[in-house]
Amino acid sequence: MHPYLSREHPLRFAHRGSRVLWPENTAVAFQGAVDLGYRYIETDVQITADGVVVVFHDPILERTTNGVGRVDAWQWDDLRQLDAAWSFAADRGFPLRGTGVRISRLDEILTTWPSIHFNIDLKVPRLEWPVAEVVRRTRRRDSVLIASFSDARIARFRRITKGTVATSAGPRAIARALVASRTGRAAPSGPAAYQVPFDNRALPIGRRFIDAVHAAGAQVHVWTVNEEAVMRRMLGVGVDGIITDRPDRLNAVVGYHAG
Repeated sequence: MHPYLSREHPLRFAHRGSRVLWPENTAVAFQGAVDLGYRYIETDVQITADGVVVVFHDPILERTTNGVGRVDAWQWDDLRQLDAAWSFAADRGFPLRGTGVRISRLDEILTTWPSIHFNIDLKVPRLEWPVAEVVRRTRRRDSVLIASFSDARIARFRRITKGTVATSAGPRAIARALVASRTGRAAPSGPAAYQVPFDNRALPIGRRFIDAVHAAGAQVHVWTVNEEAVMRRMLGVGVDGIITDRPDRLNAVVGYHAG
């Protein structure tokens, strides 16, 4: 088992910190998740025009900030001025707008929370080398996991890091794992985790799939699970981790009390 993974069960992942409770993918959200007792946080990265790796989900800025256009069209010094809580809405309007919540660099996040395990989704091409360099420079080889919906992106990252940094399975490996599970064989080896949607009818998450992944020495993590009944069902079939926008609800389901 890769050092990134814990024998704690289940692994609780705060998805983007929590895009429901706080402005997603911000230091505010990450600290909120940490305060709820989370040791694993899922996040996303993009890259600026001048090559800075930033913690951000969308390729464009409009959904969550007061900026306009593509992230990769902005210089870091300009991007860092934007309000990352601009669109975060609660019951009474936009409570954190104008309070100084900013977009963060990946290296800032990794150094601010050195004991937290980050699950980092490479959202666009060109990120493999810069992210590998940030992981090397911050000495976080054993406490990050790299994910992507691109098989090629994951393969390039593995080559760059010589397989020393944990990665999740790409679409091709997941498809092969599903086939293997139907014939009682092990899933493809290499990925530290198979992170899959809980509600994809073409990919039923059951005992056979989980056994196939476990036979390959990997774990099964499901996303994005926000309802308590579904959390209980997924835990009942034996998944190893749950990625959620509602870290408060998952705490209630597993009986975890922060503090």
